Amino acid sequence: MQKNSNLEIKVMNIQLKVPNMSCAACGEKITKAVMEIDSMATILADPKSKQVNIETQASEAAIKNAIITAGYQVA
Repeated sequence: MQKNSNLEIKVMNIQLKVPNMSCAACGEKITKAVMEIDSMATILADPKSKQVNIETQASEAAIKNAIITAGYQVA
């Protein structure tokens, strides 16, 4: 069986504002929630700016849902 080497992996850059992310522990909880749906994601959560930058193959809707399920708001 031959693998198709022309398969493209779509990676999206998503920037979200999370108003109730107030500390490093919040950022870690958000990171963990995103990693549960995409273990290869790159996440930078900055509680100071309330900004979460995510490089992922998952949809934006799935990412938002994971963050909301973890107990945070997405603006």
